Amino acid sequence: MDFEGVKEKTLVLIKPDAIQRSLVGEIITRFERKGLKLVGLKMMTLDEAVLREHYAHISDKPFFPGVSKFMQKSPVVAICLEGLEVVKAVRLITGITKAREAEAGSIRGDFAMSVACNVIHASDSVETAQKEVSRFFKADDLYNYSKTEYENVYMEDELEK
Repeated sequence: MDFEGVKEKTLVLIKPDAIQRSLVGEIITRFERKGLKLVGLKMMTLDEAVLREHYAHISDKPFFPGVSKFMQKSPVVAICLEGLEVVKAVRLITGITKAREAEAGSIRGDFAMSVACNVIHASDSVETAQKEVSRFFKADDLYNYSKTEYENVYMEDELEK
């Protein structure tokens, strides 16, 4: 079976509230159990410049300083996942931003109650994912390896689309 078609990547940030609450393993496990391929993983602190770039869409809002302070409260864990339609799959697993309204069974639905303290960030589109992955990972931070489990995750005809 050829898995070359499974090249879509996305970014996940496990936020400071999840770090403080010891949820890192639980969150990563959710993605692995779904059958997604972990191709990058690192813990890092975020500086103001990265946060302004990452949150450019809200950097001029009055609440941005609070978001920035929150995201610098402790390190985050950056994850790059790969899979067929991985951006959509990760967004579904993550749940909606307003965590107290997120579906039970989603990460936010099970572990969060806030809009900002919602334990996880996930890229919202394929285009955004490409930018965000390159913002947090250099090319040599990402691993290309054979995941034999894919034989039990995808049908061959799905990979040919």
